[in-house]
Amino acid sequence: MENPYESRELLTQYLVFHYAGDEEQFPYAFGAKDGLSFPARCVEEGLNYSSLPGTQRALDIGCAVGRSTFELSRTFGEVIGIDYSHSFIGAAGQLQSGRILQAKFSKEGASSRRLQIRLPQATDPSKVHFEQGDAQSLRKDLGQFDAVLACNLICRLPDPRKLIARLPSLIKPGGQLFLTTPFTWLEEYTPNENWLGGEGQSSFDALSATLAPDFSLDAKFDMPFLIPETARKFQYTVALASRWVRRG
Repeated sequence: MENPYESRELLTQYLVFHYAGDEEQFPYAFGAKDGLSFPARCVEEGLNYSSLPGTQRALDIGCAVGRSTFELSRTFGEVIGIDYSHSFIGAAGQLQSGRILQAKFSKEGASSRRLQIRLPQATDPSKVHFEQGDAQSLRKDLGQFDAVLACNLICRLPDPRKLIARLPSLIKPGGQLFLTTPFTWLEEYTPNENWLGGEGQSSFDALSATLAPDFSLDAKFDMPFLIPETARKFQYTVALASRWVRRG
């Protein structure tokens, strides 16, 4: 199956979702503004910085075009961003090198406008390393991290349990794991037999049961996000966010 995340259309959509200003994404005075700046909010709201064991290393799994990875560089000494999409990682690397990218944002019909996409201010690209990789088979020599993010990834993997099984070895004792997912299971991404939950058990309960031997649940809350498609059409979704602490 062709990876839809390699298309130019989705690359542009994600560049706008990650980096365009709030007014560029949603220039209206009503509704949906609570879904803006989602990748930055994952870093700001997802981790409890006062209780981290350290700020040496952070890992961003499913980093897409890299906004949350760059945001982590404000705090952590080394940040690795991994995504399955070659085009997403390529764009993140171009931004890291200082390039300004042009995103052709559809207004309506054949009408569009170009947005300039650049690094967020006060981030440190020298601390960041991007690589293409499969979240279900991450390279064995990644080491351990003080914090790991995996945002809106679980329900887009063919076998999410493979990633979940790897997580304990990636996080230091006392380190934090931050997950978000809307649990929008689709067979085009995940075969039905690999969905979490079912038969009276929610997806989150199944996720919790799998993580419980190695992690303690520290926080659980809703996180809306907004992805613009055109000037008047948007995807508004509510992800379920959870922060977990690695047992000692």
